[in-house]
Amino acid sequence: MAEKVLAHNVFFKLKDGSEQAVGKLISDCNTYLKPIPGILYFSVGRLHTEHAREVNVRDFHVGIHVTFLNQAAHDFYQDCDLHNQFVDRNKDTWETVRVFDLSADYSG
Repeated sequence: MAEKVLAHNVFFKLKDGSEQAVGKLISDCNTYLKPIPGILYFSVGRLHTEHAREVNVRDFHVGIHVTFLNQAAHDFYQDCDLHNQFVDRNKDTWETVRVFDLSADYSG
């Protein structure tokens, strides 16, 4: 049976959607979030503008996908100094933040 991991997906709509603002947030995600222990997989990127079907949600600028080894790794991440520094550095630039967490099978 596949092991359960926690997939944490966060979508940021910025107050300023300029390329410079988007690039700064992506850079900060890589600097502050990616190195946190307990992460099995990390990716960050901007909205893929080429997909514009009715079902595509397009009301964000930057999204991250983080897969944690387990719930304990997620809890550590949420309280980690690096995560808190990321939030403090960037929270004033966010118009909205949406978080989608799921328990997922992982067969690696």
